[in-house]
Amino acid sequence: MQTLKGPAIFLAQFMDDNEPFNSIEQMAKWAADMGFVGVQVPIGNPAFIDVALAAQSKTYCDELKGRVAAQGVVITELSTHLEGQLVAVHPAYDELFDGFAAPEVRGNPKARTQWAIQQVTLAAKASANLGLTEQVSFSGSLLWPMMYPWPQRSPGLVEEGFAELARRWRPILDAHEEAGVNVCYEIHPSEDLHDGVTFERFLDAVDGHSRANILYDPSHFLLQQLDYLSFIDIYHERIKMFHVKDAEFNPTGRSGIYGGYQDWLQRPGRFRSLGDGQIDFKAIFSKLAGYDYQGWAVLEWECCLKHQEDGAREGAAFIRDHIIRVTDKAFDDFAASGTDDSKNRRILGLEE
Repeated sequence: MQTLKGPAIFLAQFMDDNEPFNSIEQMAKWAADMGFVGVQVPIGNPAFIDVALAAQSKTYCDELKGRVAAQGVVITELSTHLEGQLVAVHPAYDELFDGFAAPEVRGNPKARTQWAIQQVTLAAKASANLGLTEQVSFSGSLLWPMMYPWPQRSPGLVEEGFAELARRWRPILDAHEEAGVNVCYEIHPSEDLHDGVTFERFLDAVDGHSRANILYDPSHFLLQQLDYLSFIDIYHERIKMFHVKDAEFNPTGRSGIYGGYQDWLQRPGRFRSLGDGQIDFKAIFSKLAGYDYQGWAVLEWECCLKHQEDGAREGAAFIRDHIIRVTDKAFDDFAASGTDDSKNRRILGLEE
């Protein structure tokens, strides 16, 4: 068994135009001061990483790693959440998602899709040059508006949606295979890959591609009322990344899983800072240790109540306290009597 790595922090929710959140060096120092030892970096902000240059230049990547390491942390993974989202967008969401894209492809869905595929592919090469073996993304969605089967879905609609999703992702997965990097899909509502069944549909559509893997975030499963512990039992071989994020679900007589179009503060299901929600992280960390998860434990802060810096500071300690340093011996080794095949056969009554 191997002790998982951490604590690390996903930078996306903290980045802005003000110091210390506007450059990778300053955010690396801020993260180290908060108690983190790793940072997960989105690719979309050139003040943090030039992904095109990183895909071309090992020298640039070595320099970037050195600048981050000088502040006391390492880069754990790259994130292409926003770019992956744009690999597949239903027309109902065109305008809402256009802001995620480069200005030159906005208003042009076909060009935007090709741009997104290029960006996620660049992240594969950049990850390899940084010495990373995983990167996280969203799958995008062609089918989410049809999530609830009313009006009745036409025969073959879901199958064609997943076939098209696979056609778009297959060359990206192949590029990741060439780079030696896993794509870890964050299984997430609003994505076509939002639970175990949809992940399996996609996996079948890409012929079980070895680079199609999972970022495990239990908060999204609690809000769906999915068994997040059994999920680990079923999919542990594909779980290569871990977002440590808490949540709570408190349904009422007025509102449940769908949330009534309410803001996060009023929704029955909402994200919370670590330790303030309902998720059993002791059980999660135990299961991941038992299945020899070898990746990072990365805080993703999302909370409708607590200040983000308090959530980060408390989250670093929370993760550190939950990481299980795995044992290198069995607790009953003291009573071992050695290995003796003849003795074992006698105990079983098999000696003639």
